[in-house]
Amino acid sequence: MDDLSGLMNLIPIGDIAKKLGIDESIAEAAVAVAVPAIVGGLAANAKDEGGAQSLEKALGKHKGKTPKKLADVDEADGEKIVANVFGAKKNDVTLAAASAVEAKGDGIDIGAIVAQVLPIIAPIVLAWVANQFLGGGAKAEAEPEKEPASSGNPLGDMLGGLIGSKQGQDLLTGALGGLLGGGRK
Repeated sequence: MDDLSGLMNLIPIGDIAKKLGIDESIAEAAVAVAVPAIVGGLAANAKDEGGAQSLEKALGKHKGKTPKKLADVDEADGEKIVANVFGAKKNDVTLAAASAVEAKGDGIDIGAIVAQVLPIIAPIVLAWVANQFLGGGAKAEAEPEKEPASSGNPLGDMLGGLIGSKQGQDLLTGALGGLLGGGRK
């Protein structure tokens, strides 16, 4: 799996829509920008050794814990993940991701929806990445053959491969631009 589709399939969009009291198409659109934003933030944090080590420690705590339903999601943990991934840029990333959402409805604050979605899906994203990187789930291929030489940062390589996918690039080169410089390390 070299894109985000496997991860997207784990997100209970219908349940999120019900929880937030929004149309399922709005929830789907918010999730579609929030997932690559989180993965992009993780990739930015994994670029340096300290960030990669911190992220690997967090992944160890989430390995094998993919929430199967919305009731299993620890949103307080999700808030911490979002704060650590984006740091001081959390609001900027939320607004930029929201600006990429085309499914805007009358009177809907899509920024507020994305802000609510991020902590709901963050534990799912982290568990999925943990299972891909550390094992315990369907193994994703980081496709190291695409790079001439290993960077010595397998986690950064794997996340970079996900962000290098068509889905990841559409968001990151568009709305989020240079905002994902990394959060707290």
